[in-house]
Amino acid sequence: MKILVAVKRVIDYNVQVRVKSDGSGVEKENVKMAMNPPDENAVEEALRIKESGKANEIIITSVGEEKSQETIRTALAMGADRGILIKTDKETEPLAVSKIIAKIAEEEKPDIILMGKQAIDDDCNQTPQMVSAILGWPQATFASKIEIENDYATITREIDEGLETIKVKKPFVASCDLRLNEPRYASLPNIMKAKKKPIETKLATELGIDIEPRIEQIKVEEPPARKKGIMVSDVSELVNKLKHEAKVI
Repeated sequence: MKILVAVKRVIDYNVQVRVKSDGSGVEKENVKMAMNPPDENAVEEALRIKESGKANEIIITSVGEEKSQETIRTALAMGADRGILIKTDKETEPLAVSKIIAKIAEEEKPDIILMGKQAIDDDCNQTPQMVSAILGWPQATFASKIEIENDYATITREIDEGLETIKVKKPFVASCDLRLNEPRYASLPNIMKAKKKPIETKLATELGIDIEPRIEQIKVEEPPARKKGIMVSDVSELVNKLKHEAKVI
């Protein structure tokens, strides 16, 4: 069984995001980048499936600039087998990324596609669903537990009402929730081994896919500064302010 895992290079979650002075986007130069956290859960789950003897190859793919190789190398250091970088210097929207992943799936023919439930930069939560629609495969989003059994998988999903359990047939697409597992750290020996693992690079323009953006970004602005809070001496003063100043009661 072959597993394809899609990962994204994003600004590290510990970094304070800054808007560019011209308002054209967020500052990424000289900023620490990392793998999108939910994608780490997808990589970890693929590794656990392989370690259980139910998969024999894990392929990592990413769409972006040359530096996205670093993100693929991180997954290879965790234990994945090889990588595929679809290189483009353009900002790609979820639809374009979905088309690219679907194209790779048609070539590689994986049994399972895993990816994070959403990216922490744009928070779109669209790519897994669109990949499933393009390929015509079953989907299992927000997975918090995945159990593989022969040609089927039983997946527990996190939904607004609680948990939902569904059964899907391979091949399928699953998006991974943060509570699915605890991603491992790459050991130093594995980091060294990852440098020798193959990463195939393809240009997005060579895939014959329309990846032109459908949305035009006009301007990016910082959120308004939060007003300074005030201290009240007792409950009566609090109620008075809520009634006459805030007018919420």
